Amino acid sequence: MLDMLKMAIKTGHSAKYVLFDTWFSNPKDIIRIHSECNLNTIAMIKKSSKVFYEYDGKRMNIKQIFGMCKKRRGRSKYLLSVNVNISLKTGQTLPAKIVCVRNRNKKKDWIAFICTDTSLSEEEILRIYGKRWDIEVFFKTCKSMLNLSSECHSLSYDALTAHASLVFIRYMLLSLQQRNNSDDRTIGELFLLMIDELADITFGHALQLVVDVMLQMVQERFGLSDNQLNDFMNQFIDRLPVSYQHALRLKSS
Repeated sequence: MLDMLKMAIKTGHSAKYVLFDTWFSNPKDIIRIHSECNLNTIAMIKKSSKVFYEYDGKRMNIKQIFGMCKKRRGRSKYLLSVNVNISLKTGQTLPAKIVCVRNRNKKKDWIAFICTDTSLSEEEILRIYGKRWDIEVFFKTCKSMLNLSSECHSLSYDALTAHASLVFIRYMLLSLQQRNNSDDRTIGELFLLMIDELADITFGHALQLVVDVMLQMVQERFGLSDNQLNDFMNQFIDRLPVSYQHALRLKSS
């Protein structure tokens, strides 16, 4: 994991935070990410009795910290927020903030997150971590729909890397196509095109079209000659409001 982060940084990618779930969430990896990659971490942490943090001058696991601290009541977005130190036997330490929230799937359960950027608010920590859901959807789609895990059976690292790259390109092309076809932001362009079309059809033009249809029906129904139709037209216009008379005569001229 650290090698991949370093490779990404070396190729020019930049980021403020590294997000991951409990799989990589241990003090050693979190400290190495900060010291070797100069990146902060926001991660879900294991509720393990074997992983300790320095809190209130004591080494305690997350269950002990949660049990001894007073939880927030009411409709708060989080239950608990405490500042801790992550420490290793080598003497390395790193300040961090732990935020605990209710488990939506189990009301009596709770989930804990850790962030090495202690300047962030609890709400911002939860908001940023929520971005991981897009990543989960991405991998689920690639595995289930784009054959990420079943199409290539090579044992070569380069071949697997190339295969993954091609699958990700497929996903990006499909996402772009979906956005062009259904994204609401394309409505703005359609609106502008519609305005251009409406601007070409002025009020006078629209009124003239209506009058032309009416005159054609009158001539067909009553068999009027062209001279009679012109007289009818002039009498009809004279009885209209002045603004309508001006629009029709301007269009006719």
